[in-house]
Order: sequence, then structure tokens, then C-alpha cells
Amino acid sequence: MSERPYDVILYGASGFVGKQTVQYFVRHAPPLRWAIAGRNRQKLEAVRAEVGATVDVLVADGQDEAAIADMVAQTRVLLTTAGPFALYGNAIVDACVRFRTHYVDITGETPWVRTLIDRYQAQAAADGTRIIPCCGFDSVPSDLGNYLVVRHLQRELGVPCQQVHAYFQVSGGLNGGTLASAFHLYDSAGAAQMNDPFLLNPLNPSSPPPAQAERHRDPQTPSFAADLNTWVAPFVMGPVNTRIVRRSAALYEEWQDSYGPDFTYQEYLKFDEPLSWLKATSVTAGLALFTGITQQPPLRSLLQPLLPQPGDGPSEQTMNEGWFSCELVGTATNGRQVRGLIRDQGDPGNRATVKFVCESALGLALQTDKLPGGPTRGGILTPATGLGKVLIERLRQTGMTLAISP
Repeated sequence: MSERPYDVILYGASGFVGKQTVQYFVRHAPPLRWAIAGRNRQKLEAVRAEVGATVDVLVADGQDEAAIADMVAQTRVLLTTAGPFALYGNAIVDACVRFRTHYVDITGETPWVRTLIDRYQAQAAADGTRIIPCCGFDSVPSDLGNYLVVRHLQRELGVPCQQVHAYFQVSGGLNGGTLASAFHLYDSAGAAQMNDPFLLNPLNPSSPPPAQAERHRDPQTPSFAADLNTWVAPFVMGPVNTRIVRRSAALYEEWQDSYGPDFTYQEYLKFDEPLSWLKATSVTAGLALFTGITQQPPLRSLLQPLLPQPGDGPSEQTMNEGWFSCELVGTATNGRQVRGLIRDQGDPGNRATVKFVCESALGLALQTDKLPGGPTRGGILTPATGLGKVLIERLRQTGMTLAISP
């Protein structure tokens, strides 16, 4: 791989989030060999000129397998923000596995990730190729936050973890690409799979039996969180993030580094007083209504013109003033608890997502020898199993809070 002309290629670089990855690399990446890529040379060159990048431009349509293979063969790490990934990601992942190129993306399309596991897990694991989807706001805070809490209980306090609950607060806006991916997912044959809490777990005898599924079901109603003394609601990204965390737990179980017996993980949207009950109830009802509308194409067609379109997103001010907070409460088998906090300034779906995925790619490119499992670990991995402490430390160095307290 060291003989390849690029360390990292940023694919989808002319999109709304993709352009931000180029800006991030210009401002924050150390000296390394990188390029930008996508399907439209004119748009890519416009982005390069606008952000002041002096890098190569590569052109490859996401469905042109030959062009994608030629691009992937030239880099050690491929970062892509071009979704919907079920439409535009297959050829890229296939080429990454064939050419042993490490891969990161920002998808939240868990049924598509399941197809990657089925197709490529064995080969990528044998070759030591790290294919790591869900390296944006879906699902880095959830996966790394859970990892920090669990390992603190085990290694600092000497007790196994029984459960972790994560409580999110977010402020920011939506971009059209994220909505397009969600709509495509609702229309796909894999939409029904999203209800399976173990969708991304390895298919082996150690996987949790169906009888345990009820303990892992996604919350559907508001509830009072005694841990935080406030009301909470189901979190819209819970059905994505919890599957990633459970895959991490299942993989570590296979590697004899278990999180704990009968480990469970759930997450919620937190509301502060006053009127936290009313807020939680209203948001739960609104989310159910919005989900119902978007899952019905005739109704969605009435709503869609009012929403951001692909290529559009929040204003710079909205993205800069946004923020997110993820509070985690881990409970050990003996009842002892610890708390974790991941927090940062910046719109979670854009600013935080860009930071997460760019630092993931840089960790793969620059710190191979420090990655969890050593340089030979591969497969369809998660942020916690494929990047772990490397990504935690890189994010801390950017000023993000990732902390544990009793």
C-alpha cells in the first residue's frame, strides 16, 4: 500500500457534506497525499478552487465499476460521503475489499451494512482490510461513548458491565443528502429489517437468541429517566446506533474481550425541565407522525418540496451554532455506576459528522500500528472495533469532550 500515490481519497467531494470534508482536510490534516473524487469534474474543480486545495481531482461515477476500481487501487484509505449508499456505495466497497483499501463512510443505512457483512466480512477479515461504515454522527458518539464507559468499569473498577443508557441532546439542521438516504431506505426491500435489534450481529451460535430480543427493543414511548431525573423520548437515530453498538459488543465477545454478561444498550432523547414530560410526549408524537408520512410515498410527495433537497443544507451560522451532547450511564453487574460525556460545538449532522469521518480516515492512514487488534484486524467493523482509542484520542485533540466520571 505504501507505493500507492494517495494516502486518502475523499469521494463525493462536491456534495454538501463532501465539500466540508475537503475544507476539513485543508485546515486540519497533517502533510499527507490526498485527492478529491466524484462523478463531475467541473463541480470538483469548483470545490477545489473555492476551498484553496492544491490536490488532484479524480473522476469516477459511483456505478461505473471500472472507474471506481481504478480510483480505489490508487489509495490506502477511501472516505466517501456519497449517498444513498445502497445506490452509490456497492462498487466502492467491492473495490476496497478487492484492493485491500481501508474504507470509512457516514451511512446510517443499516440494511445496506447487513449486505456488506454478508458479502465481505470473511474476505476483509482474512486480508486485514478495515471496512468501517457509520463513522458520522451515526454512530461514533454512541459506539465510542459506550466503549469508554464499559472499559472504564472493567479496567478501572474491575467489574463487568450490565447495561449502558445514552441520552442525547442536539441542536442543528438537516441536509438534503441525509433525507434522500432516509427516503431511499424507507422505499427499499430492507426497510423491514430495521426492526431487528440484532440486525448487524454476526450470524453465529453466540448471537443472542430471539427470546432475548424484547430486552433490546427500541423504546417507543416517553419515559422517566431516574438516572437523570428528567423525562426522555425515543431517539430518532436509536435504531441505527444501537445496532452498531450491539455489533461492537458481539465482535468483542468473539475476540474474548466481552463487554459483560447479557449486556444491553439503549439510547434516548433527553429534555431538561421545565415541562420535560410535555416536551418528551410532543416530540415522540411528532416523530411518529413524521415517520408515518415519510414511509408513505403519496403523503411524502406533499411534504418533500418543503424539505432540504440533495446538495442543500443548513446555513453556515446554523452549523456553527449547533451542538450535541451525549450523556451515558453505565451500570455494572454489582450495581455500581459510572457516567460518560461526549460533547462538541457544531451541528451534529454536518460539523460533527465531518470531524468524525475525517479523523477516522486520518487515523487509518497515519496510525495503522496503533489501531485496535493490530494491523491484521479486518472485516466489516465499527468505530469502536476498527478505530477505538485511536479515534478517541484524535477527537480529544480537536477539542471534543470525551470524558468519564464516577
